[in-house]
Amino acid sequence: MKLKALVIGGSGLFLMVFSLLLFVAILFSDEQDSGISNIHYGGVNVSAEVLAHKPMVEKYAKEYGVEEYVNILLAIIQVESGGTAEDVMQSSESLGLPPNSLSTEESIKQG
Repeated sequence: MKLKALVIGGSGLFLMVFSLLLFVAILFSDEQDSGISNIHYGGVNVSAEVLAHKPMVEKYAKEYGVEEYVNILLAIIQVESGGTAEDVMQSSESLGLPPNSLSTEESIKQG
């Protein structure tokens, strides 16, 4: 009977220590990741029309401190207009203006 209690107690203690070590290992491994998130973005396939706007997107991304999101901003342009409309980011509505009332540069700056 004492042996059975000793085995059960030892097993319980082992499981508690193992669980605690596992928890600490997971906690510290998560802190080692740097950056905003653990999401890794692949390459961006956008049209030539969208790529033509890349220098202007880079200019305003740098101005607003979001240079690392240039590829995402280009992808947004691809989805919003394909790079062919004048209001490439469809940003005029965010200013309370009618759709497609901003120039390309104003749209990128606002977007």
